[in-house]
Amino acid sequence: MNPRKTPIPAKTKTTPAKANGSLPQAEVQSVLASLQCRSSARIREEMSTRYGIVTKDAYGVRMRDMQDVAKKLGRNHALALALWETGNYEARTVAALVAEPERMTPALMDRWCRDFDNWGICDTVCFKLFDQSPHAFGRVAVWAKRRDEFQKRAAFALLACLALHNEHMDDHACIKLLPLIEAAATDERNFVKKGVSWALRAIGLRSTGLKSATMVLARRLATSEDSTSRWIGKDALRAFT
Repeated sequence: MNPRKTPIPAKTKTTPAKANGSLPQAEVQSVLASLQCRSSARIREEMSTRYGIVTKDAYGVRMRDMQDVAKKLGRNHALALALWETGNYEARTVAALVAEPERMTPALMDRWCRDFDNWGICDTVCFKLFDQSPHAFGRVAVWAKRRDEFQKRAAFALLACLALHNEHMDDHACIKLLPLIEAAATDERNFVKKGVSWALRAIGLRSTGLKSATMVLARRLATSEDSTSRWIGKDALRAFT
């Protein structure tokens, strides 16, 4: 995805969970119905053929329509949890948009990460939700060790989002994570290597000091004997120059 920083409202409407902690299935079905009526067979086809989003359960809904559904719902963490459990791509996208970042525990973030089955949901959840969680920074190193392609991508997509959005993260914290990027640079899987490159570029564009540090790494990768490392290094250098 091509990230653009989106301002986060100072206050968002939150719908409280039901007193007994359960959510009527009717609310979930209502959201699914709203998504289905906005679906298109053409969009569902293009998801895989044009955008490389391959998932078992999808209606085929444009992102702006999913955002419209989420906007009307407001923040509703209980609903987000229920929508995620449906396994539907669009429902999980809406879940990422209505969940409450401060209520995303490390265990819950790990659970959702294990469910990632395509780059679209991985990047949306990291870009719209995970990077606002107080536990985000700690998940990067954990997920960077995962073997699954999209779980490992999540580590670097999240790192990229933190570099783009987190104004309080200091340069030293970013530099400490550069070894994770170098270690993953030999992973030739398409969505991992693109995630690694995204993270390296995002860190380098964050400040002058970080640009110098990341360019050193990018040049080293660009001259590596490993073809994937060379691709990542050259991709980053193009962005920096």
